[in-house]
Amino acid sequence: MDIPVNRLKRALSEGRQQIGLWSSLAHNVTVEIIAGSGFDWLLLDTEHAPNELPMVHSQLQAMEGGTATAVVRPAWNDAVILKRLLDIGVQNFLVPFVQTEEEARRAVAATRYPPDGIRGVAVAIRANRWGRVQDYARRANAEIGLIVQLETRRALQNLEAIAGVDGIDGLFIGPSDLAADLGHPGDNRHPDVRAAIEDAIARIIKTGKFAGILAPIEADARHWLERGCRFVAVGNDAILLARQSEALAAKFKGAI
Repeated sequence: MDIPVNRLKRALSEGRQQIGLWSSLAHNVTVEIIAGSGFDWLLLDTEHAPNELPMVHSQLQAMEGGTATAVVRPAWNDAVILKRLLDIGVQNFLVPFVQTEEEARRAVAATRYPPDGIRGVAVAIRANRWGRVQDYARRANAEIGLIVQLETRRALQNLEAIAGVDGIDGLFIGPSDLAADLGHPGDNRHPDVRAAIEDAIARIIKTGKFAGILAPIEADARHWLERGCRFVAVGNDAILLARQSEALAAKFKGAI
């Protein structure tokens, strides 16, 4: 049995834009439905969603047969958390709150087997198809996609150093946390925030790594795609359910 090919990593390395959807509802049935909707990737969130390891495991299973590749955001840049996610078959990570070159290096090390990193070796895990991929430990590193999230002024100041770390595939702007750190909490479209994002995207692209962002407003998503972002989340399952259910109720019961 062969190692699973990381389709998302290949598409991004070839320069193709990949459109994704954020999944915050933390349920395998929801994920099964949206995985077949036509998106290139789904973000399974464990940082700002009530999502735990067994639940992510079932969500990965639910995604099989869909169009989307899984990306998991761990709760933190922690080697133990990352090791457990790797063992259940996660190949793509969006690591939150990376602010320095050293933190980026820690993320890389946690997702690689020695001698390139510190990932622990287990013989029979979902990632190696329960021991059926005989050369998994020698080939797994090449199939890992690692994106780090820049969410503060400090992270932007260290952008080029972070991008220069071998093993970092892309850099992702977290607009809400960045807006808060810039003194504009809840106002991602403030001119200061927009200017900082514009500058960051241009600098990321200049490093040769791909840029990504979460942009649930259509005009914003199209704008950042035009600016060269390759990895863009254009919505969130919880927001879709909330807004669409409100709209349906309003049709029959008046404005809510």
